[in-house]
Amino acid sequence: MKLVENFELGLDAPICLTWELTYACNLECAHCLSSSGRRDPRELSTEQCEAVIDELQRMQVFYVNIGGGEPTVRPDFWHLVEYAVAHDVGVKFSTNGVRLTPERARWLAGSDYVDVQISLDGATAEVNDRVRGTGSYDTAITALRNLHDAGFRDAKLSVVCTRENIGQLDDFKAIADRFGATLRLTRLRPSGRGADVWDELHPLPEQQRELYEWLLAHGDGVLTGDSFFHLAAFGPEDGSGALPGLNLCGAGRVVCLIDPIGDVYACPFAIHDQFLAGNLLADGGFDRVWKTSALFQELREPQTGGACSGCAHYDSCRGGCMAAKFFTGLPLDGPDPECVQGYGESALAGERTIPAVGQDHSRSAPSRNAPVLLTLSRRRPDSDLAPPVSACAESPLAGFAPN
Repeated sequence: MKLVENFELGLDAPICLTWELTYACNLECAHCLSSSGRRDPRELSTEQCEAVIDELQRMQVFYVNIGGGEPTVRPDFWHLVEYAVAHDVGVKFSTNGVRLTPERARWLAGSDYVDVQISLDGATAEVNDRVRGTGSYDTAITALRNLHDAGFRDAKLSVVCTRENIGQLDDFKAIADRFGATLRLTRLRPSGRGADVWDELHPLPEQQRELYEWLLAHGDGVLTGDSFFHLAAFGPEDGSGALPGLNLCGAGRVVCLIDPIGDVYACPFAIHDQFLAGNLLADGGFDRVWKTSALFQELREPQTGGACSGCAHYDSCRGGCMAAKFFTGLPLDGPDPECVQGYGESALAGERTIPAVGQDHSRSAPSRNAPVLLTLSRRRPDSDLAPPVSACAESPLAGFAPN
């Protein structure tokens, strides 16, 4: 059996577990897939987080990808990183860089099994800050510089590819090279606040081709994860045009997400009740959810190509991204909305129902440093939806005990 076939059937433990420790965030990125900003007062305590790490160690999870929100604003964040490493669980954490001081960078440089990923969505402040907010470019560059100067090796520069930054791919690579970092490119998903700006930001068809050609030329030195397997359909029908990385949707098979209150979702890009597998605070913990949830069992069943089964490129692109289809109102067995053969465009032109907002931890009013797109984008009405949290705090630090 091929390795990819093993992945499709699911593994005893996820290869990579994404864990959003908090929805609190000092930024208000216009495309935030988890609609972060306000802290959820129900988020797991330090002791509960330690218990999760203990369980991941027992399950032999290779590493955990910690995010948010901005995870470093949790007062116990650095303790949890140390606790995970001490219990043989490697840590990769994503940050906008706000807490990566020279002192903290030196601490990280001396730590084993910790990887740092700095988010930057424009190779210039003009492009980046339009999406991530005023000053966020300088914050990210300062964090990269602090890590480099401290001797931290191989930080990751994480870029969400958008219509506005595809032309800056060489510049992003130059920034990464300047600070001894590795460039990581990811796909813009229409989830969270990203649903509000997807029409404005997702790459145009000709930019998809540009991205594909660029990745073919630079792929060996650039990370993509499972972001761009839909682009493989640009290549020959025999699948030889596949890009480096996992060319299949790993949701519920090799990846999943734990949110701040312990809910487990099939995909880090699909925080919605339809993809909720259970909560790890229930009897049996995370191990039970991963191994026995009905949702995960369904995702691990042999999948048919659906509407894509007749396409000669199906074996290459596997029908594209489940989350991208869901949040644009397309059937999960249909084409990806950004299908490079054009089938997504025709599907989007048909009748479809956009799913209601699942969770929204955005601040009630944008701050003065909010990104331009956030203040200009439509805010979807949620008057018919009960808010998921009745006491979300506006301040990203509200409810946290001081260090």
